[in-house]
Amino acid sequence: MIHPDTQLKWISEAVGYGVVATKLIPKGTITWVQDALDSIFEPDAPLGMNELEQEMLEKYSFRNSRGEHVLCWDFGKFVNHSFRSNCLSTAYNFELAVRDIQPGEELTDDYGYLNLSESFQPIDEGTARKLVMPDDILQHYTEWDHALRKVFPEILKIDQPLWNLLEEKLVLEISEVAAGKRKMLSTRNLYYEPEKSRI
Repeated sequence: MIHPDTQLKWISEAVGYGVVATKLIPKGTITWVQDALDSIFEPDAPLGMNELEQEMLEKYSFRNSRGEHVLCWDFGKFVNHSFRSNCLSTAYNFELAVRDIQPGEELTDDYGYLNLSESFQPIDEGTARKLVMPDDILQHYTEWDHALRKVFPEILKIDQPLWNLLEEKLVLEISEVAAGKRKMLSTRNLYYEPEKSRI
C-alpha cells in the first residue's frame, strides 16, 4: 500500500503517470508496504499468459528474492524510476523515504533493486549510471544500505500511517534496528538468483 499522502498524477509523455506527495513526507517515513491485497504470481506464471498479459505484468510488477512477480493493487505500481530516487526499498518488504519529499514532488524508486528481467534505459538524469541492469543489486547494494542506515533511526521518531500493516514480529525487529540494537538486513537480500531457484 502506498502512503496515504500521495496521489496519482500525469507527469509527462516520456514517463506517463507518477505518484506525487500531497503533503510533506519526512525522511524515514515508510512510503510503501507490501500488503495482503497485492497479487503475487509464481516465477513461471507469465508462461501461461498471453503476450499482452505478459507485457503488463512485466511493466507493472517487480520480482522479489524468490522470483515471484508482485503486482501492487493500488497506484504504487506507478512510482517511477530515478537514479537519484527519494525512496529506497528495504529487505523488510517496505520502502523508506531517504530524504524529505516536498508537497508536489514525485516519489521515485531506483528500479535497480526490482530484479528486472532485462536492462532498461531511463531518461538521462546526468548520472554516471545510464542503464538499469538485472544485477544492479549486486553492484549497488552497499550504497543503498548506507543511505538506509542513515534514515532508519528516524522511523521511530515520526508518524507512520502504514505502521499497522507490518506484522508484530517485524515491527519489533525494525524497532530494534532503528534503535541501534540490531543490524539492518542488507538490500543484497532483495536479489533474485534464478539459478538457485531451480535447485
